[in-house]
Amino acid sequence: MAPPVLLVIAHGSRDPRHAATVHALTQRVRAERPGLRVETAFLEFNAPSVPRVLERLAAEGADEVVALPLLLTRAFHAKTDIPSVLREARARLPRLHIRQADVLGPSPLLDATLGRRLREAGVRPADIPRTGLVLASAGSSDPEAIAVIAEIARELRHTGWCAVRPAFASASLPRTEDAVRALRAEGVERVAVAPYVIAPGRLPDRIAAGAEAAGADVLADVLGPAPELARLLLDRYDEARVMVGASLSA
Repeated sequence: MAPPVLLVIAHGSRDPRHAATVHALTQRVRAERPGLRVETAFLEFNAPSVPRVLERLAAEGADEVVALPLLLTRAFHAKTDIPSVLREARARLPRLHIRQADVLGPSPLLDATLGRRLREAGVRPADIPRTGLVLASAGSSDPEAIAVIAEIARELRHTGWCAVRPAFASASLPRTEDAVRALRAEGVERVAVAPYVIAPGRLPDRIAAGAEAAGADVLADVLGPAPELARLLLDRYDEARVMVGASLSA
């Protein structure tokens, strides 16, 4: 019996770099697990849409799908948008078993991806004790999502950075430039900005502009198609698959 299809659901963006990065990530997932069917869909701006992919899978005879939100926190898209789309699909496609996997964060594999991007940007282990880190996320109006980012920042503080501040590109404060300047005001010698976002787009560009405006010493790249992130997608898939099997046998 074929394993459930992994359907990676990204938000989508008018910026072509976004979809290109998502496809590069899903391609890495395929390479990590040959034989697993991995599909990509978008909530908006890009094709194919989630309903279109699910309809195609049902028409091709697929039995089970694990729908994985390509999201770092449980905010509006994970709690409302994606469940609504999947609920409508289940009503239209009753023979297709669809399970929504958990969001990606928090996870040690995300921390490892952040570390990779910071090293690639030039941060050496010897730099960390004198470097302040700005953990810059996209932002959300959801208190749970904001609390998760704040908690990740607190945990990162215990990994050797002299200070860690969360920042947000939208919906919440402080902005990246404000967090960088606050660290400078505290006497931090060196400041690095780590975007806690998966793919390029308008909000990551806002993070980069804020880092430059405030004179950050290091700006890491977005998480992108890192091997750690690909493994995390497979972990979330496996967790949901176990739950699918349990629910079907109950």
